[in-house]
Amino acid sequence: MKAVLILEDGTVFYGESLGATGETIGEIVFNTGMTGYQEVLTDPSYCGQIVTMTYPLIGNYGINSEDVESAKPQVKGLIVRESCKNPSNWRSTETLDDYMKRNNIIGIEGIDTRALTRIIRDKGTMKGIISTDITLKFEDCISRINEYEIKNPVRQVTSKEIQHFEGSGFRVALIDYGMKRNILDSLIARDCDVYVFPSFSTEDEILGIEPDGILLSNGPGNPKDCRHEINVVKKLLGKRPMFGICLGHQIAALASGADTEKLKYGHRGCNHPVKDIKLDLTYITTQNHGYTIIEDSLKNSGIVISHRNMNDGTIEGIKYLDIPAFSVQFHPEASPGPGDTAYLFDKFIENMRDFKK
Repeated sequence: MKAVLILEDGTVFYGESLGATGETIGEIVFNTGMTGYQEVLTDPSYCGQIVTMTYPLIGNYGINSEDVESAKPQVKGLIVRESCKNPSNWRSTETLDDYMKRNNIIGIEGIDTRALTRIIRDKGTMKGIISTDITLKFEDCISRINEYEIKNPVRQVTSKEIQHFEGSGFRVALIDYGMKRNILDSLIARDCDVYVFPSFSTEDEILGIEPDGILLSNGPGNPKDCRHEINVVKKLLGKRPMFGICLGHQIAALASGADTEKLKYGHRGCNHPVKDIKLDLTYITTQNHGYTIIEDSLKNSGIVISHRNMNDGTIEGIKYLDIPAFSVQFHPEASPGPGDTAYLFDKFIENMRDFKK
């Protein structure tokens, strides 16, 4: 079956249908990872977005039941150059196409993803539509594309109730703004006693479990839309050691009086170089975000920059001077991607240990 991709600037690509039939509208972004498509599909930070994979062959090791970062796919759609029809891997249980059909995810393949990525890099992230109705014209759908917006994505993907994962180590309140499963797994691997709180939880509910530390998870959307979450973190800062990841990093910064802005096309992939300034070491990181902290807004804030992106110089991590808190823009839990920066979870453990002394 044929399919069409129409961008808000009028660019049209014709290709083959991938996954479910119908149409979907979303924000078009690109991911530079060669692998990890299953983790990408199930990452809650992609809520409301159509993901373009820049690597030309996707799906060659199939789909399995283990490499997921949430209970279901979270993307609005998927764009690839070519999807593998005959995957080869001992854990594979189905093809990418079958998985997308089963989960009603609409996609397109057979288009020039290099050309599409260059358009996004040149013009910035934009909205678009994928449809299996190839008679669809730009003028027929531009109003719907323009009207589309990602509304309250954090509330769409957060946990619905408090969950407890028992451990014999430090008690951690993990605030779920759309967390990837491996954040939880990384804490459990360090024997933490973890309580997962929905994003709409209050300060009293979180402190009510008497946590040793608080972790702010990743999540989708514009951090400035998270007004409740920002106000809660503002009340929590300094009361316990805190560690923020991705959206949690941005929310903590906003709660501290800093500011954020949208990047032209964001950072998404598992091959982004980031320098730890104190250690004077550069790591390869997994990233998925469209916003960043404005550096000038950190002046006289009691916050210093701890990590910096080596591609464009943007802030990738901050450390608070007067309270036991730090945060990073990238994903130290990886999945997909290298685990080079998993040491940050150990740093969080050390902060909790020092705080209890």
